[in-house]
Amino acid sequence: MTPDTAERPQMSVEDFEELVRRAPRELRNRLEFLGGRLCIRHGPLDVDEFEELAAAAPETVRLEFINGKVVVKAMPDGNHRSIFMWLLRQCMQHRPDLDLVPESGVKAEAYRKGRARTDGTLVPVDHFRGDGEWSKTDGVLMAVEITSHDRDTDQRDRVDKPIGYAGADIPVYLLIDRDSNTITVYSEPKEGRYQQSPSYPWGAPVELPSPVNITLDTEKLKDYAQ
Repeated sequence: MTPDTAERPQMSVEDFEELVRRAPRELRNRLEFLGGRLCIRHGPLDVDEFEELAAAAPETVRLEFINGKVVVKAMPDGNHRSIFMWLLRQCMQHRPDLDLVPESGVKAEAYRKGRARTDGTLVPVDHFRGDGEWSKTDGVLMAVEITSHDRDTDQRDRVDKPIGYAGADIPVYLLIDRDSNTITVYSEPKEGRYQQSPSYPWGAPVELPSPVNITLDTEKLKDYAQ
């Protein structure tokens, strides 16, 4: 993590106050903002309560429901957005039959009790047509996360999401790690865990296994090293 990552709040006080104002009435008194974190009083939310809260959240607050907890996903900065566009161009070049959809809401974890917002989801063209905010992961080829310099990225992107995406049987999880300047390719989900997870330094060719079947040229990523 960057040195000040641990001190960064999940959201601003103003965003928290707006979230409370917009939240369903029965949830307002359960929301707290302590130590820079969004906290839930009187026990965890269930999936339905979370979806109500997420639907009411302002655009500046991106909520996820991972491992039974409500978490706040950091807003992307310029390098984050540039890395996504680099990956989008690679996918379009090699797999024009697929869409890399940004910021998709998917039903993750075993038995689909989690709600994750991927940085990118690789799917057949128009795969999400007609869906609401949260889509099933059936037919998803790959989930993508690009780490942000926030206090929760280690637990969220490197621990919880590999478990959640494997539990949802997503064949490949691509983690572009901006702290270590590496790419980790998780594949072969089995019983809620990925069996393979090789890592590569930025600049090395990266093979994305079936059903993705793309070789990434990652030299460009060196431009975004911090």
